[in-house]
Amino acid sequence: MEMTKARFTQTDLAKYPFLKETAMLVKQLDLKIEELTNPDIAAILNRAEERVREAIMSLSVGEKREADVEIPSFPVALLLVINTKNSFIKKRYALAEAKQAFVDMQTESSEKILLIARDFDWNIELTRFSTMPLEFAISFTDYLRNTTHLRDKKWKLVNRLLVNGKVYLNKQDVARLLQEEVQRRIEKRLEVTELPVLPEKIAEITKRLLELAKEKIGQEEMEGLPKVVTQSAFPPCILALYEAASKGRHLSHVGRFTLTSFLVNIGMPPEKVAELFKSFSDYNERLTRYQIEHIAGERGSRTRYTPPRCVTLQTHGVCVNPDVLCRRVSHPLSYYKRKQKQLSSNLPKSN
Repeated sequence: MEMTKARFTQTDLAKYPFLKETAMLVKQLDLKIEELTNPDIAAILNRAEERVREAIMSLSVGEKREADVEIPSFPVALLLVINTKNSFIKKRYALAEAKQAFVDMQTESSEKILLIARDFDWNIELTRFSTMPLEFAISFTDYLRNTTHLRDKKWKLVNRLLVNGKVYLNKQDVARLLQEEVQRRIEKRLEVTELPVLPEKIAEITKRLLELAKEKIGQEEMEGLPKVVTQSAFPPCILALYEAASKGRHLSHVGRFTLTSFLVNIGMPPEKVAELFKSFSDYNERLTRYQIEHIAGERGSRTRYTPPRCVTLQTHGVCVNPDVLCRRVSHPLSYYKRKQKQLSSNLPKSN
């Protein structure tokens, strides 16, 4: 089928609210913030709140409504998420919308998948031969950009059919890579830091969403990591890796990744992290800096990586000298936050 015969319908725009065409349609609606509390359009605000609530609770976006409610509810949901000023809710919401898109795309026609992919400026086409079991061919640059943090071995380029710069994929795999694009696009839209004064009702909704998130994941996760890097709060495994790196001792790939991702997540600047590796025999300043910035989410997919969980570190022999607190946590960053609180509570109070 020729691409000219495929078009986004109103139903498509409601199903995939992140599309550029959907954004243009919403702009034409000219919906004002102060109008959101109008009882006549209460369904839009209610649906927007539902989208965010379901994202927090179950990584879904709830049951879809009619297009005239579904389409404008998406930007309103973004507004609610931005107003929470909470990074967990922002990431959770973007992931929920992306996951829903992945589910929906798996049942779309090949032509509709092409339209969605080209909305993200992919170089993609249908394979020419009907005998080819892999119906899509995408540029290897589009492929690499969207597989940077997919850990399954099947995503390694060496395990794919690559011909003349094109990677051949089935519909499900294309949909999975598009999920990555959707998540990044929504996260980008959530980067707004300043909002106009919002109606009191909107403020009440965002307060409810924050409370819901606290109930779901706990106050500790909502508060995030302390801003000051405290070496005395490092978990034993990280401390061992840190000391080994400082002395130029060999670290496994898992060890280097764990240490780097831990340090950038607790707020250490990439240039400071890079200094740790200068004494390594294989040190390359440009490559090391690039790898650190990639892990920090400053390059590539713009996704900040977190260290592996404790059970993974145990499997790879990175977990060493576990203490009492280690038995109460399942992740190095959780250890760090708890230890920070313990150290803070033990400080003498000033008069």
